[in-house]
Amino acid sequence: MGGAERNYVTEAFDTNWVAPLGPNVTEFEKSLENYLGNGSQVAALSSGTAALHLALILLGIGKGDEVLCQSMTFSASANPIVYQGAIPIFVDSELDTWNICPISLEEAIKDRILKGKKPKAIIAVHLYGMPYKVDEIKTISKKYEIPIVEDSAEALGSTYNGQKCGTFGDISILSFNGNKIITTSGGGALVTKEKKIKEKAIFLATQARDNEPHYEHTQIGYNYRLSNICAGIGRGQMEVLDTHIGLRRQMNSFYKNIFKNEKGIVVFTEPSHNYFSNHWLSCITIDESKTTLTSEKIRLELEKKNIEARPLWKPMHLQPVFKDAPYYGSNISEKLFKNGLCLPSGSNLNEADRERIKDELLFLT
Repeated sequence: MGGAERNYVTEAFDTNWVAPLGPNVTEFEKSLENYLGNGSQVAALSSGTAALHLALILLGIGKGDEVLCQSMTFSASANPIVYQGAIPIFVDSELDTWNICPISLEEAIKDRILKGKKPKAIIAVHLYGMPYKVDEIKTISKKYEIPIVEDSAEALGSTYNGQKCGTFGDISILSFNGNKIITTSGGGALVTKEKKIKEKAIFLATQARDNEPHYEHTQIGYNYRLSNICAGIGRGQMEVLDTHIGLRRQMNSFYKNIFKNEKGIVVFTEPSHNYFSNHWLSCITIDESKTTLTSEKIRLELEKKNIEARPLWKPMHLQPVFKDAPYYGSNISEKLFKNGLCLPSGSNLNEADRERIKDELLFLT
């Protein structure tokens, strides 16, 4: 917390704005629109998952439709596909950004078209804050006329060629869950460049109540709007967003310094100057042919010292709940899952924390 959050929340109580609308919601949306730029229109919602769900609804995704989705991601990227009765088609990663592979993506599109069903959307994720290959994915999207849902849940503040993540998709989403770069305790946002899409998202997120004096509903709606209290937290968090990004990036540099001479251990970082990651999480990969260490050995040894590390996201096509879903690619995401590790990356880590982490990692290596 930066300190200003309490003032905005207190204001919400003092003015009795505790509902899922109010001054904090409006101002939080404006601050996000200004931060993202590029004509962004933002609808503040109860979660990033809710934003993904509404994005698919707004794109007309329905029962039996196919949606291409990055396999290496958190389950919230894929679950809304199933909410709509649609079918997830999972696509492998590439090694530069760990995100959706353009080659495998086009292979999947061609094959689905040959099978008689052109996919209706592409869900591309900026994994751990690292921008995906925006130009390549956008080229494929235009070539086959398939819209992109940009999952920027982990990438607020990241940029590609100087443009903010969250502004590349036909519809984009953000998350403000408690573990993200900033938080509203729980919350998210849908981002679009069209005001009418923002208005439709807000309409659907407030139970799709028609403009009548009584309660009239001609569409199914959802209870997905962000509360004025949570938005107050968000307003305060926006004031420290750039500070948080700087702290996360410092943690990435911290790990690069620790492992700079360590054979077999590589810190995940930007592939070129075109990419700027907020480094929401700092991760490493371990080449077991060059070291006696494994990702699991490091994790368990750190755990003994009460230092939490965790495996990378387990790819969706390996999850039991999606075992029957089609998958395109090789085994890149599987290798990353097997050999990768997320290290402590929080914005609130202090010098004593870093020294303890450093001592344990140097002892292991």
